[in-house]
Amino acid sequence: CVAVEMESFALFHTANALGKQAACLLTISDSLVTLAETTPEERQTAFTSMMKIALELA
Repeated sequence: CVAVEMESFALFHTANALGKQAACLLTISDSLVTLAETTPEERQTAFTSMMKIALELA
């Protein structure tokens, strides 16, 4: 297994059913291969910056 992601299907399926556009921003927080984990502090800093950039580009 390379990745685990389940939520975006519902987003895109619903948008498609309603004739709307949708976007999804995916991040990698932990590795199933190396078992490396991102700390809560690292997630807060990195993901907040990423979300700000994405909102500016949207």
